[in-house]
Amino acid sequence: QVQLVESGGGLVQAGGSLRLSCAASGRTISAYAMGWFRQAPGKEREFVAAKAWTDASTYYADSVKGRFTIPRDNAKNTVYLQMNSLKPEDTAVYYCAARRRPVVGRSRGDYDYWGQGTQVTVSS
Repeated sequence: QVQLVESGGGLVQAGGSLRLSCAASGRTISAYAMGWFRQAPGKEREFVAAKAWTDASTYYADSVKGRFTIPRDNAKNTVYLQMNSLKPEDTAVYYCAARRRPVVGRSRGDYDYWGQGTQVTVSS
């Protein structure tokens, strides 16, 4: 089993930045793909970004491309979501997810473990 704990959410003004952290425990996730999803009120959970742990292949949703990055720290078993130039439409609960395969997935069903989520609110 893998446990994922997100942190770093909060309230920020439009144009600001936040960095979310996802710390994994239970086992080493060196062969896992890691992803971030978000869910706004009344909307489906949507893909944001993902990184393959082994070859660092990285994918982003078009809505965040150029503004968000997904750095990792293998030694800390942690993946981050660096969010810059935030917009009010980025407001959502952000979830970290782990996939028991090294290949990146962009669908919710591709992932096997989920964190509890962290709220990000961007004010205009």
